Formats: sequence, structure tokens, C-alpha cells
Amino acid sequence: MRLLPPPGPARVLTLGTLVKTVGRGLWLVASALFLTRSVGLSATQVGIGLTISALVGVLASTPSGYLADRVGPRGVQVGALFAAGMMTIGLIAVRSFPTFVLVGAVTALADAIERGARGALIAGAIPADQRVRTRAYLRATTNVGISVGAVLGGFAIAADSRTGYVALILTAAAASLTAAAIFLRLPTIAPVAAPTHGPRLIALRDRPFLAFTLVDGLMSMHFSLLTIALPLWIAGHTRAPVWMISALTLVNTVLVVLLQVRATRTAATLLGAARAARRAGVAIALACVLFAASGALPTAGAVGLLGIGSLAHVIGELWHSAAGWGISFGLAPADAQGQYQGAYGMGYELGKMLAPVVVTTLALGWGVPGWLVLGALFLLLGALVPPVVRWAGRTRPVSEPAEPVTV
Repeated sequence: MRLLPPPGPARVLTLGTLVKTVGRGLWLVASALFLTRSVGLSATQVGIGLTISALVGVLASTPSGYLADRVGPRGVQVGALFAAGMMTIGLIAVRSFPTFVLVGAVTALADAIERGARGALIAGAIPADQRVRTRAYLRATTNVGISVGAVLGGFAIAADSRTGYVALILTAAAASLTAAAIFLRLPTIAPVAAPTHGPRLIALRDRPFLAFTLVDGLMSMHFSLLTIALPLWIAGHTRAPVWMISALTLVNTVLVVLLQVRATRTAATLLGAARAARRAGVAIALACVLFAASGALPTAGAVGLLGIGSLAHVIGELWHSAAGWGISFGLAPADAQGQYQGAYGMGYELGKMLAPVVVTTLALGWGVPGWLVLGALFLLLGALVPPVVRWAGRTRPVSEPAEPVTV
């Protein structure tokens, strides 16, 4: 498999994404420490501020995509990255909870605009049969970039000083601004004329697509299994050594980088993507069962089940991501890719908001029964995708190869 997409827009997108996500990784690993130890906010204030920012991202997703359709996605994305870079620098001036909320909300708005423009840009610059594959390259690149940024951010954490955190923030801002410059090398995508009659935000009136967005967004809560629930489960409810947390995270990152592009083969058509979502639900449900069982075993058994469960989870993660891209592109009208991709991102943001409460309450608060409930939930959500796609297929002309509508 190629480690890079072929020369052209896909490679430019990949390079810009790498630079941008290195900056994101820098901020992710050090944000909580900077805000609490340098700014002086409480953990509760940080949590409330991040929730408000996430809500802004949810509300702005679809209008941001509409803006990209109307104005042209390249200019909107470059402008959003520039604004995000400036707001990152603005973090240096944060000294209180209200200013943190303000800077965080504006940054979330810029991020939402950038996400909506990215979907429209991929749709406009990449041939239809290569869009899902390109998204796979970008996701693999994102994992690499965040990992590199996380390692570099460790130096600022180790220093634990105001100077170190400021240097990190400036580096993250520079990454965003550099990515904006790289994306200027992409071809200009002509804006799409607004419809002369009818509603503007048609994605918000597309009930089958919104149903898919909701199901897919709830299913995306599985990402928090690895980052929130599993580390706490390993440390407090199993006999496995705590180094398993880092080991499983590393294995997940490496497998996503190596296999995400290959996984898109299962989602080459709309119906194939729906089947991939169903398989993803099965794989993630199996992972939840194995994680639950690990708590009752001695060290060797716990390590084995955690490893197998993590492998099942990453397989489900690969299928779920590929399925989401295939369906979101496949159901979107050609003249509204931006707002549809923005609406699709709204589901992910909703899942990200709900996941910390849901997965900790069930997996950690309820223990083994909670893990089993989570497994049943992901199994159900995966099974719901094919009928939702069939419903959507009955409400619009979908360009698909001749294939029986049985999923």
C-alpha cells in the first residue's frame, strides 16, 4: 500500500493535514495542564468551557458547510485555519474563565468552519471514486500528526513552566498558519450558486441523512472507549499492568496508519459502506465483551483479552470510519457537499459531547453489566445503518452501480 497518495490535490491535503495535526497534538497533551497550572482555572471550569466549545461546534457545523458551498471551500478553509491560528495565540492572553470561554468558543467556530470546508474541498478537488480513499489517507495522517505533536508536547509538560507552555502555544499556532499556506496550493473550487427557491440548509431537512448522522454520531462514542473508559478500567478494575494503556494506544495508532486506506475497499459503494457499518458494530460489541471479561482474570489472561479486545475495537474503528465517509459523500447532492459534510460532522461532535458521561457511567459505574450494555448499544447502532441507508435511497437518486438493495 502507498504511504502517500499520488501527486496532486490529495497529496497537498495530506501534507497540510500533517502539519495542522502536529499542532493539534501539541495542544491536546498540554491543554489541561496549561489551563489549570498556568492560567489558574479549576478542572470544573475547564470541563464547562470545553463543553460550551463543543456545543458551538455542533451548532455551527451545517451553516459552516453551507458557507463553504456558497463562497468556495478553499478560501473558507484557509481563512478558518488562519483564524484558528490567531485564536491559538490568543490563549496566551487568557487569565480568567470568561476569556477562556470566549477564546474557546471562537476557536470552536473556526474549527467547525474548517471541517465543513474540508469536506466540500475533498468533494470538489478529488474524483468521486477517490474521495473515501483520500479521507482514509487524511485520517491516517491525522494519527501520525497527533502522535508527533504529543511527543513534542511532552517537553513542555516536563518543563511545566509558563515559558514552556507559551512556546508550545506559539508552535501550535504556527502549525495552523503553515497549514493554511499549504492549502493555498490546492486548486480553486468554484462556489455553488444558492438555490433560487426553497430552503437553504437542505441538509437539516433531509430526515434520512439526519437519522444517519445521529446513528453514526452515537456510534462514534466508541472512540472514547480507548481514550477514557479503557485506561480507567485497566488501572482500577483489572490485574493488567498499567503500561498496557500506552501499549494499546500505540497499537491502535499504528494499525490505523497502516490499515485505514485498505479498509476503504469495503466501503467503495453506498451499500458496501452500510454493510461495513454493520460489521463495525459487531466488532466493537465484541471488544466490549472482551474488555468486560478481562476484569475477572489473572494478569496474563487480562493482558490477552485486553489485547484481543483492542484488536477487535480497531477493526471496528476502521470499518466505522470508512463507512461514515462513504455514506456521507454518497448521500450528499453535488451542489451541497459542504453543508452535508458539515451536518455529518455535527453527529461526531454530538457523540464527542455525550461520550465521556455515557462510557464512564456504564463501563466504570456499572462495571461488567455496563460494558455489556455498551456492546449491545454499538451492535444496535451498527445494525440500524443499513435500513437508514435503504430509506435514504428511496428518497433521492443515488449514483450507485447496479446492485440489489439488500444490506
